Amino acid sequence: MAHLERGGVRISYEVFRGDSNDDNLPLLLTHGYGASAQMWDPNVGTLAASRPVITWDLRGHGRSGCPADQAEYTQAASVDDMAAVLDAAGASRAVLGGLSLGGYLSLAFWLAYPARVAALVLCDTGPGFRRDEARQRWNDRAIATAARLERDGLPALGDGPRPPDAAQWSPHGLALAARGMLTQHDARVIESLPSIDVPALVLVGADDKPFLGAAEYVAAKIPQARLVVIPKAGHMASADQPELFNRHVLAFLGRTGQPAGR
Repeated sequence: MAHLERGGVRISYEVFRGDSNDDNLPLLLTHGYGASAQMWDPNVGTLAASRPVITWDLRGHGRSGCPADQAEYTQAASVDDMAAVLDAAGASRAVLGGLSLGGYLSLAFWLAYPARVAALVLCDTGPGFRRDEARQRWNDRAIATAARLERDGLPALGDGPRPPDAAQWSPHGLALAARGMLTQHDARVIESLPSIDVPALVLVGADDKPFLGAAEYVAAKIPQARLVVIPKAGHMASADQPELFNRHVLAFLGRTGQPAGR
């Protein structure tokens, strides 16, 4: 695991090369809220067969830093962290992939750095909210999650599977991330979907009921998008059905022409 410093905040990342062809653009994978880069362990070995794969930990998560200042936790800071990770890996352009919050941040990255995005892989991802009322309900849930984390610690995240490094996570860092990175403030991402001009693969677990409609919406609005519903999978479709997930991602990358150039 390597790391870089951004304004005194440690950002951890890792580059997997395996037997991959480094002439192909890398795939940058961003994990979801309350997870870490280790959520991609069932996928990186297979996906790195054709190109470098970069994973990283969001601030407040995994092995990245947990600054005490709430102002350090924003979606804009996360997007710039992604750009810094790509710079550190020597990649001027990449395929952007992410699950849930990681997928939303990948869409936000396209808004901020469109020339650096060759394609998108959006896993169990919502596009945000156009109406203020719906956005506020989402934000209320995020803020309630933060309060539970501060009161109860990691059990507040629920009983779902967690990666091996979960015992090292900081409940306080996750609470700050919920308030500053999970909350949303405008409709820019959802309104940008029709303008996205790169191929997109939208994957969602068939049992991920809260995100099925969101995935269908994203796939319908992005002009070059393809929707894949993965059977017998929930919100962590990449871990619930890794072989099927990997197969669809590799097929998509093949159809996009294995974009080359660094």
